[in-house]
Amino acid sequence: MRLLIDAGNSRLKWRLDDAGRVVDQGVGGSADPDPVPGLTTGVADISRVAVSTVASEETRLALLRHLSDRIKAPVRFYWAEAHRDGLTNAYHDCNQMGADRWHAMCGAWREHKQGFIVVDAGSAITVDYVDSGGRHLGGFILPGLQMMRRSLQVDAARIDFDPGQVLVTTPGTSTSECVNHGVAWLSGALIDRIQRDAEKFGLNDVLATGGDAGWLIQLGLAAESHPSLVLEGLAIVDAGALPE
Repeated sequence: MRLLIDAGNSRLKWRLDDAGRVVDQGVGGSADPDPVPGLTTGVADISRVAVSTVASEETRLALLRHLSDRIKAPVRFYWAEAHRDGLTNAYHDCNQMGADRWHAMCGAWREHKQGFIVVDAGSAITVDYVDSGGRHLGGFILPGLQMMRRSLQVDAARIDFDPGQVLVTTPGTSTSECVNHGVAWLSGALIDRIQRDAEKFGLNDVLATGGDAGWLIQLGLAAESHPSLVLEGLAIVDAGALPE
């Protein structure tokens, strides 16, 4: 049995996988004292641990110590690659790409070989384009929704507002409305661009993952929701590393 972990900048998702069957799963905080809360079932049966992470090195090492203390199985971290199963990374130096982006593309590639866009709406929003030949065309990295709100709270002393995920894009008539409607307005522009690019590049499918993916879909992003896309890709990559 494998333990799969997707450790983001703030949130950590874990899954117990037994030959492709989900035994258990949960969510924690990457920097929490117990980053894998609820992991009790079958711990003694875990034979390997696979991790995809974009967290800081300090957080990564703390996670490694925590896992090593609880689980006897080896822990392996997987990073972005130049190639995998017909999928080709656009980066000249794939070490500069966040592991989660690559693993999300690996997860999407198995079922969407006609070309796709992956939108990962987490602490940052990443958008990646892959054509029907498996060629990664590149992508975009933008501030996440919470990051945009937090920057206004921290860097603009006189902007005071109640953060909220609203779907309204009309001009606001209070500071809270101006901020929240403004974030929705910017997100709407992002959605329009993604959908225009899908047509431009002939990419048939849009897959959305990350904590704020549902909000983008409510705002109008025409996408399939795949909340565990990174874990699915990580499982594929780890399976390829299994000994014969």
